[in-house]
Amino acid sequence: MKGLFFLLLFMQLLAAPVAVYKQWIPNTNFENASNWDKDRLPCANDMVLFKSNEVISVFVQSSHSLTDMYLPLNGEFIMAPGAGFAAFDGSWDPGCDTGSDITFIDAEKYKWHDPALWHAATSLADLEQGNYIFTVDEERVPCRYDDVIFQPETSFRVNIDSSERMIHLRSISIMGQKFTSDAALAEYMQSSSAKLQFHGNGTFQVTNARCPDKSGCDCGNAGEHRQICAALLGDSGTRCPALVCKGPLQLVGHCCEICGATISLEYTPGFDITQYRNRILHDFLSLPKYAGVQMAISKVHKPQSVLGIVPRGSVPVIQIVLIDDKTESQTGTNAELLAEDIMRDIAEHGDSFGIVSGTVQVATGRYSSGQGDTTAGGTIAGTIIGLLLGLLLVGTMLFLYRKGMIRLPSGHLAGLWNRKEDQDAVAGPSDKGFDNPIFDPPTNRAESHGACSGVEALKGMTSKDSGIYFVNPLYDEMEIIV
Repeated sequence: MKGLFFLLLFMQLLAAPVAVYKQWIPNTNFENASNWDKDRLPCANDMVLFKSNEVISVFVQSSHSLTDMYLPLNGEFIMAPGAGFAAFDGSWDPGCDTGSDITFIDAEKYKWHDPALWHAATSLADLEQGNYIFTVDEERVPCRYDDVIFQPETSFRVNIDSSERMIHLRSISIMGQKFTSDAALAEYMQSSSAKLQFHGNGTFQVTNARCPDKSGCDCGNAGEHRQICAALLGDSGTRCPALVCKGPLQLVGHCCEICGATISLEYTPGFDITQYRNRILHDFLSLPKYAGVQMAISKVHKPQSVLGIVPRGSVPVIQIVLIDDKTESQTGTNAELLAEDIMRDIAEHGDSFGIVSGTVQVATGRYSSGQGDTTAGGTIAGTIIGLLLGLLLVGTMLFLYRKGMIRLPSGHLAGLWNRKEDQDAVAGPSDKGFDNPIFDPPTNRAESHGACSGVEALKGMTSKDSGIYFVNPLYDEMEIIV
C-alpha cells in the first residue's frame, strides 16, 4: 500500500506543469576577472580605475591591498563578511612586480532580452549542477511563468528596456530575497541598490502562478522577438552560424535557422505536454543511440496563411525541436532518426496522448529538408485544395469568356467553344442558369455589342490575331496582351 502511494505521488509529479528556472549569467563582482580590461584581477601595485560617470553596484568577496583606486560618483560596494580594501604596505606581491592602470569594464551592455545571458533548468538542483535545458531563443529569455534568479552574493547591472514595457514573471530572486508579489517587488525597486542593478523602461509584474493549461502555455515573448534577436545577433543580424545542411529549418521563436528536425503537433484538449515530454525523454532520449540529441518542446503560435501567401493569424501547436552533435554530412542525421521514431509512435499511440496529427520537417547534411504528415488515425490529407483551385481557375476563365473579356487563340479548343456558342444560338433562349448579382446586371448581346454575335464582337474589339486578349474592367481603354 505504501509503495502504491509513492507511485501515485510520482505520477502526479510527472503530470504537474514543469517549473522552469532562468538564471542571469553576468555579474559585476570585483573578483570576476572578465570585469577588468586586463582580463585579470587588480594586484597591489595597480592603479584601479572606475569611470567617474559609471553607475554600478560591485560585490566584494574578499580583502584587497591596493596602491590607489578611483571610485565612481554614483555606485555602491557590497562587502561580504571579512571583505574590504587596505592601502598597499609595500610588501612583495607575487606576479605584481610592476603595476599598471586597470579599468573596470562598463556593464551597460548587458541586456535582459539577450538569450545568451541566461541559463535555464527545470530544477534548482539542475541549475546548480549545470544541467541546462535546450530551448528556442524566445524561451531562453524569462517567460511569463518562469522563476528568475540572480545569484546570491553577486552584483549585477542589467538593461530591462522592453518594447512591451511590462515583463511578466512568476517570481524573481535578488541577492537571496525572493519576490512573489508586486507590492514587495515595487518597494524593492525603489531602493538605491535596485536603481543601480536595473535600468531601462521595463517594469516587472510577478504573479506567483504556474501555467494553468496542461497542454502548455506559450512563453509570451513573441512581441519581443525582434528585440531578442537584435540583442543576440547584433543590429545587423549577421551572426547566425554557417550551416552545412541543405534547406535549413526556421523555427517559431528562434532567431537563426537550424539543422535537424522539427515536429508540429495538433492536439485535443486532453493533451498533457508534461506527460508527453516525459514519454519522449524516457522512451527515446534515454536510448544510447540518441545520446547526442537535444530536444525542446513547447507550445507556440504558428502563423497561418491562405495558399502560403495571405496571412490569416496563427494557431497554437506543440513544437518539438531536435538537434544533434553530428558534423559535416552527418549533421542532423540522429535528429532525423529520432523524428522518424516519434512519428511512428504518434501513428500508433497518438490517440492515447490526445495528439490529432503531426507534421515533420528535416534538414541534414545529406539532403534538403523534407516534410511528411501523419495523423493519429493514420490518414493523410490529399488533393482537395488542388482540385478546388483548378475548378476556380476554369470557372473564372469561363466567366471572362462569356462576358467578352477574353478571346481564346485559334485552334481546337476555341473551335469547340465557338461551336458550343453556335449550338446555343440555334437552340434559342433557355433558362440554363442565373446572373451573378455581384457582377454586371443582366443584359443581352444586342445591347452589349449591337447586332453582332459574341464572337464577332470580340473580333471587332481588337485587330490582334493571336494570344489571349482581354480588357481589364478596372481600367478604361487599357489593353493587355497575355
